[in-house]
Amino acid sequence: MRLRTLAGRARLRTVAGRARALGPRTVAAAGLTALLMAGVATAAVLDSARVAVSLLALLLALVLAGVLQLNRRLLALRGDRREIRELRVVLDATQRRVVSAVERQRLAADDRHRELTEAIARVQRIADRGLRGVQQTVPREVEATVQLFQGFTPRAPMPSSGDYALNPTDLLELLFLVRSRRPRLVLELGSGTSTIWLGYVLEQTGGRLISLDHEPEYANRTRAALAAHGLTGVAEVRDAPLADVPLGDRTFSWYDPAALEDLEGVDFLLVDGPPAAVGPDSRYPALPVIGPRLADRATIVFDDANRRDEQAAIERWLAADDGLSREGELLGRHAVLAYTRHTASTANAPAAGGSAGALI
Repeated sequence: MRLRTLAGRARLRTVAGRARALGPRTVAAAGLTALLMAGVATAAVLDSARVAVSLLALLLALVLAGVLQLNRRLLALRGDRREIRELRVVLDATQRRVVSAVERQRLAADDRHRELTEAIARVQRIADRGLRGVQQTVPREVEATVQLFQGFTPRAPMPSSGDYALNPTDLLELLFLVRSRRPRLVLELGSGTSTIWLGYVLEQTGGRLISLDHEPEYANRTRAALAAHGLTGVAEVRDAPLADVPLGDRTFSWYDPAALEDLEGVDFLLVDGPPAAVGPDSRYPALPVIGPRLADRATIVFDDANRRDEQAAIERWLAADDGLSREGELLGRHAVLAYTRHTASTANAPAAGGSAGALI
């Protein structure tokens, strides 16, 4: 008996729980429907047709109201589902766009990383080459400087070789050639520190130096240095402003030939000017203009022979004069040429480069 009571209570709790889950409106509707049905049944038993019909009409109205409420909820639920589907479509499209954007950024980042890596590698290669060049050049220039000062004891501070002068390696080569060949007259195109070093060598060997310069500032600076070193009796700097020099069908901007009028028998020519800024082929006129004033045998040193215009000028000289030959390059940037006067080559010279004798 007790077990039945407990089971009944459990069923009641279950029913109460389900009723609470249905909500108060649903429970009230269900209770009213049950009451109306009981009333209809009672009226039918008591043979009260009017009451039964009235109660049945109320029951039908209640059922209709319930159907309408259910339909409204179903429509609302359907609308919610449609909104959910639309929202899901929007979310899916947004997700695809986000994923696509992230992928593009990743690919772009990979490209930038690869470009940066390649740029760093290029810079590293350039730096490595530059470092190797410095590692090779600096010791060589230091060694050349030491050898220069071992050969001479300057009587005044020596002008810097990094200002407007040849570097130590080129100077060492140049002085070696002058000391070994002992020229009587050296003509230098473009004055500078090399003028001082050449003055010391020629003081020992008994030669003379004439240096031309188109820049009064550099010419005055070199004159002051020669005076400080006591070399004015050996070396002279002449002002030679640039002038139009016609050669063949071209006119070049070159040193005024009037500065050369008193020179004869030049047996060593150093071509270190005019600078390239003057114009193309700025150093080509040197041999056509100075050629008639060279000794029967002379040495020509062409500085900056690694540059294109200078290489072209040397090739034109060699093609125009059979008495000119290339000796080769030594330590620096010089091209060393040997000149021997030949009657045939002298006669052919005007056809190749214009009449040099008529210019000076």
